[in-house]
Amino acid sequence: MDLRHTMKGRRAMAAVAVSTGLLLTVSGCGGGDGGDKPKAGSSSSQSDKGGGDAKQASPTASQDQILAEVKGDDLTLTITSAVRDQGGFVTVSGTVTNGGGQFWVAANWRGDERELSRNGASMAGAALTDSKGKKKYLVLRDTQGRCLCTKFDGGGVDAGESADWFAQFPAPPAGTSAVDFQVGSMPPASIEISEG
Repeated sequence: MDLRHTMKGRRAMAAVAVSTGLLLTVSGCGGGDGGDKPKAGSSSSQSDKGGGDAKQASPTASQDQILAEVKGDDLTLTITSAVRDQGGFVTVSGTVTNGGGQFWVAANWRGDERELSRNGASMAGAALTDSKGKKKYLVLRDTQGRCLCTKFDGGGVDAGESADWFAQFPAPPAGTSAVDFQVGSMPPASIEISEG
């Protein structure tokens, strides 16, 4: 009888450990609640199916939260976070602001690979470059070829508006923290990866 109770207890503990591991893996991959953390002043909701729809919001990141900011063709790309997760990947996030007078279409940010065209207007074409290690890291994809990144709601960003975004990459080696982030025709942005 003691053996049966011991085995039941061990099975229960194993089930709890597996469930906890899966929960941590899913939350670390940006799944479940959309991956993007809502910012104050955000006015729309987000759904995530392998890559989230971007929320329209006014920029709320304070200057001390900005890792990098680059400008090009009426757009401002701001990076507010680059975190190395324990699962072996890096999640980079921030905002893109359309300072122009017309709707901006994010089509050229989806990348040149044929498989990425199914992601539509998204961050699928983003890359991290480790110039010291001479390696380029592309956005991670799920088993159906969808990027683990933001898909822009409506295909882009309205004039004068901002949208939150995220993209996940394989993590560079543990000793590497300085990388360049680039997407589309935007200039590269030098960022430091922090430990999660």
